[in-house]
Amino acid sequence: MVAVLYAIERPFMRKTFEAIDRHVDVESAFIPVRADARGCSDRIDEIEVRRPDAVDENVRAIDPGVVVYNHRFGIDRFTFYEEYPLVHVRHGASIGRDERRVTAETILEHVAAALAPGERWARAYRSAAPPDVRVAVVGIPEADALVDAPPPRVHRVLYAPTNYLVGRGAYANTARSVVECFADSAYELLFRPHPTDRREGPGLPVTRECRERIAELPNVVFDTAATPTESMRRSDVLVSDYSGSIAEWLHTGRPLVQLTAIDAPDREVPRIGVTADAIDLALVDELYRNGEPPAVKRRRASWLERLGIPMDGRAGERAAEEVCRCVA
Repeated sequence: MVAVLYAIERPFMRKTFEAIDRHVDVESAFIPVRADARGCSDRIDEIEVRRPDAVDENVRAIDPGVVVYNHRFGIDRFTFYEEYPLVHVRHGASIGRDERRVTAETILEHVAAALAPGERWARAYRSAAPPDVRVAVVGIPEADALVDAPPPRVHRVLYAPTNYLVGRGAYANTARSVVECFADSAYELLFRPHPTDRREGPGLPVTRECRERIAELPNVVFDTAATPTESMRRSDVLVSDYSGSIAEWLHTGRPLVQLTAIDAPDREVPRIGVTADAIDLALVDELYRNGEPPAVKRRRASWLERLGIPMDGRAGERAAEEVCRCVA
C-alpha cells in the first residue's frame, strides 16, 4: 500500500517532494497531475496513470494513506480530499507575490494540514484555516542543502527571476541587459529563467532571444538544471526580483541583488538585498569584494526575523514528520 502519495503539478515542483521524501520511512510514490510531469523524478517511484488530469480517479484507485500537494491551482476540480487527508506544502516561498493570501483563500479549507515555510505564512494560514486544520511551520525543504554550504568564491553569478506570466516580474525588462552586462566579463553568469518562461507566455520570446545571444558568449551559461539548488550552491551572488528563489537563497547568507523594474502595478519588490532598476558590474564588483553594505545587512536581518523561516537544514525532516502524522 502506498502510504504517502505526492501529486506533482509541474516537473520543477518535484524539488519539494524529493527533499521531504528522503525522510519518509513508509512506502511512497508520486502521480503526475499534468502530462508534462510524467517521469519528472528519479528519486520517488512513479505510479503510471493513463490520464494525469483524472486526479480523483487516480487517487481513489491507488487508495493512499495521505496525499501531498504543493500547488493550489485547480483544487476546486477535485474531491479526493473528502476521503483522503490532504497535506499542502508550498513549492518555494514567494515573498512579494501575495502567495500567502492566495493560498489561504484557495486551498486551506480542503486540507488536513498546511505546512508553512515560516511564521509569516503560518500567521496568514491560521487566520484563514478552519479550526480542524493543523498549521505547522516546517521551513523550506528544498533549501536544506544550502544551509552552511561554503561560498564558492569563483566569480559566478546566478540570474533567477520570477516567471513573467504570473509574477509580472523583471524578466522581460532586464533579461537582455543582464546578459549584456556580464558578456565577456571576468564573471561567469548562470542564466536561469523560470520554467514557465522556457515554454510559454510573453517570456518565451525573451528566453529564445537570450539563449541565441548566450550561445555566442563563453562566460554565460544557459542553466538547464531541473532544480535550482545546485546552481545556488555554485554561485556567489544571486540576481533576482521577488522570486521564490530569494527565500531559498537567504539560507546561503550570500549577497542578493533585486531588480525592481517589475510590470505589476499593484506590487513592489520587497527590499531585502541590494535593490536596483538595472544591474551593473561595478555593483557586483563591490558586493564580491566587500559583501552587502551594513544597512542592507540590517535590512536582511529584519526580514529574516519577520519571515520566521527555520534555517537549520531540517525542514525536510519536519515536513516528513507532519506528512506521516496525517497518514490515515
